[in-house]
Amino acid sequence: MPDRIGAPAVLILLGPPGAGKGTQARKLEQDFGLVQLSTGDLLRAAVAAGTAAGLQAKAVMEAGGLVSDEIVLAILKDRMAAPDTGRGVILDGFPRTAGQAGALDALLAGSGQRVTAAISMEVEDAPMIARVAGRYTCASCGEGYHDEFRQPAKAGVCDRCGGTAFRRRSDDNAETAGARLAAYHAQTAPLIAYYEGRGLLHRVDAMRGIDEVAQALSGIVSRVSG
Repeated sequence: MPDRIGAPAVLILLGPPGAGKGTQARKLEQDFGLVQLSTGDLLRAAVAAGTAAGLQAKAVMEAGGLVSDEIVLAILKDRMAAPDTGRGVILDGFPRTAGQAGALDALLAGSGQRVTAAISMEVEDAPMIARVAGRYTCASCGEGYHDEFRQPAKAGVCDRCGGTAFRRRSDDNAETAGARLAAYHAQTAPLIAYYEGRGLLHRVDAMRGIDEVAQALSGIVSRVSG
């Protein structure tokens, strides 16, 4: 793989909870020098840093409201201007609608950038529900595991950091996973059509093994940003 991917790439990862976006984004970060930008992480960091947009977001959240697209875009713009994003970014969690996608296009155009590719990590509902319902993470470093598919090499000890405490999200159960999948399909269909209509959509079978999915994603990134 190249150690540089040319002009800064803007990749969008689409996929429901449990599709493996986080795992695959970390691999792309390591292999291509990209930076994963998660909407939730960006908001928390901006609030902690006390940026202008972060202070706006804080006021909205403290009032119990939803942070507007304008504020999210302002925070994203600030983050993408940081030196460490020079090789490109992976957007996870934004955009979620065709309207947000259009606003993102306008933001990128202002700095001479554009979306390089939108990658849809596609899953089958029933197996995905089983996958989500069995997952858990290391409480110390966040490394992901699964009751059936991926357990630590040494029982009760994290492969990554050696931690011995693990946690399971309260909403990682079959009922909640099914509801989240249904919502994802309903909300994301227009977004998939948006990028497909612009010739930017790539589909990956996310039900395959982690290494197979990683290879497919790596091939896409190499092609579109080489």
